[in-house]
Amino acid sequence: MEEYLASFNLLTAQEIRHFSSLTSYKKFNKGDYFIKEGAICNDVAFVTSGIFRSFYHSTAGEEVTYCFLSENSFVTAYSSFISQTPTTENIEAIVATETFIISKEHILQLEQSSNNWLKLFKLMAEQEYINLEKRIFVLQRESAENRYKSLLQTHPHYLNSIPLSYIASYLGITQRHLSRIRKTVFY
Repeated sequence: MEEYLASFNLLTAQEIRHFSSLTSYKKFNKGDYFIKEGAICNDVAFVTSGIFRSFYHSTAGEEVTYCFLSENSFVTAYSSFISQTPTTENIEAIVATETFIISKEHILQLEQSSNNWLKLFKLMAEQEYINLEKRIFVLQRESAENRYKSLLQTHPHYLNSIPLSYIASYLGITQRHLSRIRKTVFY
């Protein structure tokens, strides 16, 4: 976590150590939730190992996976965290996942303590916006086969850790369609 924060070249070593002192270690077993739909998010977790799946329920009641978060990622129900309103998303560990958690209260204290934190949090929010925009464009412009190939290139380890039903949902296709795509890609 400290190396990740240092990689932004915005924080002093003392600021990074202070951040670490404000976190608490938490392990999530497979199937445990960081947050469930309807709760208000008051924490951010940094993933040191494992994978979370973020999903919501469609109007038909189906689970729709829209994000996987793995090692060296910050995880939160962002809209709920900012607005302090109940979230519509669920964030579930799909394998054993180790994190360090920091509260909203501590993050607000950090923001007050140094402009470096404001710069970092702004940069991270901008990066999340860019990632969200890319995700929308990929879903709207790329074929299912190209979305799958891209996932293979950027996160090949997901295929060994994540159930195919979640991957299909993330790609916006049925599991049957994913099976057909996998046959053409692998053969």
